[in-house]
Amino acid sequence: MKQYEPNKIFNIALAGHGSCGKTSLAEAMLYLSGASDRLGKIEDGNTAFDFDPEEIKRKVSVVSSIAPLEWKGNKINIIDTPGLLDFQGGLYEGMRAADTAVIVVSGKNGVNIGTEKAVKLAESQGLTKVFFVNGLCDESARFYRVFETLKSEFGPSVCPVVVPYIENGQANTYVNLFDYKAYKYDGKGSMTQVPLPDMGDRLEGLRTAIKEAVAETSEELLDKFLMGEEFTPEEIILGVSQGVKDGTICPVFCGDAQLTYGIDQFLNSLVWLAPNAASKGTEIGSDPSGELVELAVNNSAATAALVFKTVSDPFVGKLSYFKVISGKVSTETPLINMRTGESERITKVMIPRGKKQEDVSYVGAGDIGCIPKLLYTNTGDTLCSPIRKVTLEGIDYPNSSYSMAIYPKKKGDEDKVAQGLSKLCEEDKTLSYKNNHETHQMVISGLGEQHLDVVVSKLKNKYGIEVTLEQPKVAYRETIKKKVQVQGRHKKQSGGHGQFGDVWIEFEPYDGEDLLFDQRVVGGSVPKGFFPAVEKGLRDSISKGPLAGYPVVGLKATLYDGSYHPVDSSEMAFKTAASIAYKNGMPQANPVLLEPIGSLKATVPDGNMGDIMGEITKRRGRVLGMEPAEAGYQDIMAEVPMSEMHDFSVFLRQSTQGRGTYTFDFIRYEDAPSNIAQKVIEQRKAEMSE
Repeated sequence: MKQYEPNKIFNIALAGHGSCGKTSLAEAMLYLSGASDRLGKIEDGNTAFDFDPEEIKRKVSVVSSIAPLEWKGNKINIIDTPGLLDFQGGLYEGMRAADTAVIVVSGKNGVNIGTEKAVKLAESQGLTKVFFVNGLCDESARFYRVFETLKSEFGPSVCPVVVPYIENGQANTYVNLFDYKAYKYDGKGSMTQVPLPDMGDRLEGLRTAIKEAVAETSEELLDKFLMGEEFTPEEIILGVSQGVKDGTICPVFCGDAQLTYGIDQFLNSLVWLAPNAASKGTEIGSDPSGELVELAVNNSAATAALVFKTVSDPFVGKLSYFKVISGKVSTETPLINMRTGESERITKVMIPRGKKQEDVSYVGAGDIGCIPKLLYTNTGDTLCSPIRKVTLEGIDYPNSSYSMAIYPKKKGDEDKVAQGLSKLCEEDKTLSYKNNHETHQMVISGLGEQHLDVVVSKLKNKYGIEVTLEQPKVAYRETIKKKVQVQGRHKKQSGGHGQFGDVWIEFEPYDGEDLLFDQRVVGGSVPKGFFPAVEKGLRDSISKGPLAGYPVVGLKATLYDGSYHPVDSSEMAFKTAASIAYKNGMPQANPVLLEPIGSLKATVPDGNMGDIMGEITKRRGRVLGMEPAEAGYQDIMAEVPMSEMHDFSVFLRQSTQGRGTYTFDFIRYEDAPSNIAQKVIEQRKAEMSE
């Protein structure tokens, strides 16, 4: 593929709800442009975009993928993003690299949560928005119903450009409302211009919708519209073009990707409606001192590029996908990673074509490329020229709120699991893992059940490691409620020097996390040199409480008396005596189990408020209050035991159809109710006996 100037490059992210036809649309665009010699089909597992084994198996996109095409002297980089909520990481990556978001909507199922999230993310990223209603050759598709929903959901900026003419339940003819021309497709996807069909009042209503949208783009056109004057074709085309680029108009196209109906009209419109990489304007970065820096999309400028995606393959190695904001990236371009400060050696520069790559001499401003085997670079990093150091805005991923403990099926494979997860986390920034030293579990966190299911499959297929997932254990604590005084006496005689240590210790509760050790020994009954040994014995002991073996907190221990032997006493003897005092005294001090409490902030639609608050109460939570969030949403603040929150993300997604989000953070420990404590203690003892 030849090199293109920034004003001839279009970066398009396909987004929308799962199974709305994004990948099919991408395949049709590749095929019609000649970039692919066959029309890939998802059910056959042979698409250029869904090439990951998990995607072929599940028949859905789980990662973002990129492929370019050429259309009428322009280059279009298509970024196909996942639609399922569990794989939103790919959507965020694709949107960060794009200039235009094409929101694909099913002609059958209409607007869904995936549509709403894609529109919201595109708006937050400042992207141009274009709608494509897909699958119109399905007899159950209802374009005009979907179009009205789009207008009601997203406002009067939604503007029809290409609409279908339905005849005998078939959508074979498409009317372009700009030039008032109709085009009919045969069964092979070939297009022929036909006379404009009689659509009655509907056609005039659609033209009026265009005029209303155009009138909003300038005061002059608004005055003309209010005066009842007709717009010229040039005014309509220029008005829509300008409105699309500045975001005041969201054009609507339609067709059927599997049959390639309407795709050529869509491509023709994209290259004059959508903003190219140059016209999209500048990006704002920051220099090492924190000052803002404006970066123009210019091949001649100093290089700055953002890494928006990483692929880690056990055979090929690491592949970093980047978008060039300014300058050029080549093997001759020295680049610095602004996060690490390290220089990266560029051995090869390529452009991605689905699962394949094509070597090129350079990747210019506004374009997308990939580099193999970068040592220090991760997703979200900025690579820039040493002569102009600048950091670009990274990617703000959604919160990973679903966690499970992960175990290898084969004992001794723990290190292999950690290494495999490390590679997967490098690829997927919505995935994380940590070792919980208290529960002795490795815990992975992702966006949902399907997300972690894919992780399990990838560990097996890519790294040969079989694992199982379990509900994570909760890190409980123990404390005491009563003051007690106990003796700890250790005496052992075995010939020669014996062992002798004798202490009296007062245990009492106090408001703190760690052990508070004090002494008020008088008369030298316990020499000062043995005080540290007594404290050490107690600190070692509090790792296991008397009830269920959980760590003890809020404990004050005061050494106040004891005795020693001038020959047989030693640090080890007094350490052992302190441990004996702990074991004797703690059961007498009214020990209780403490459970961790977290602070919950759930953002939910107004209509789901009652259900969510009821569920929080069921989970033994306390609702502290609520306040308005964005339009149609409320923030619920609550405190909930962490043991009750394992599957809250699943409930929230089901009850709000994926619209609800939440954050949950540990705040403190509280006494566990007696029935809960008894259950936890019995379960813990059963585990310890095993």
